[in-house]
Amino acid sequence: MRPPVSVVIAARDEAAGLPGLLADLATAPALVREVLVVDGGSGDATPRVAALAGAEVLRHGGGRGGQLAAGVARSSAPWLLLLHGDVRLPPGWAPVLAAAIGAGESTAWAFRLRIAGDDPALRLVELAVELRSRWRQLPYGDQGLLLARRLHDAAGGIAPLPLMEDLEFVQRLRRLARIGSLALALRVNGRRWQRLGVWQTVLANAHLRRAWRHGTPVAQLAERYYGPTAPQGAYQKAQRRCSGSSSQP
Repeated sequence: MRPPVSVVIAARDEAAGLPGLLADLATAPALVREVLVVDGGSGDATPRVAALAGAEVLRHGGGRGGQLAAGVARSSAPWLLLLHGDVRLPPGWAPVLAAAIGAGESTAWAFRLRIAGDDPALRLVELAVELRSRWRQLPYGDQGLLLARRLHDAAGGIAPLPLMEDLEFVQRLRRLARIGSLALALRVNGRRWQRLGVWQTVLANAHLRRAWRHGTPVAQLAERYYGPTAPQGAYQKAQRRCSGSSSQP
């Protein structure tokens, strides 16, 4: 049997950390059919690093939503693992994913979250994210998402939004299927938490979600999050779709 998983990675300026993630994925050739790295306009060597590691490299501007959507459209396996380029997979990840796949296509899965850094406040953030993921089935994109392609398609796919693409998609997804929590934690780069401070980052993220719930255009939210270099793109149709959602984070 061919490996069942297509891995789609949204990356931008991740040349330093991406090799570690690609090395993690290379340890499970029986599970991973292909790795697609979708570059969002990097100013560093991200595309070259990905190509040297054997990944298929695509280029797509407009933010992570468009990147993930482009990668999924190009992929071929019956299962999808959607990741951000600044994460690392935990030891033992492959058998855990294989077991989740073996449980059937009716459940999607996200990892627990581990933020790189020693600040005790980060452990509180991780606990809050775990409770949110388990009780409300609203994992963040930083936690990765494993799901069957059929389930992805039935939910309407990832919208090409420059921000909030993860929450918008899981809101639609959880109407069709349970989103379970995997036993292992995905480690995400803690640079934003370090730059802004833990509680300042928590507050900023909460303000962004609140503004989104109240209809602030996603382009404006992306500029607040990324700064003046916020990714732009053709996301208006997807934005209109998510603005009618009745289930908000």
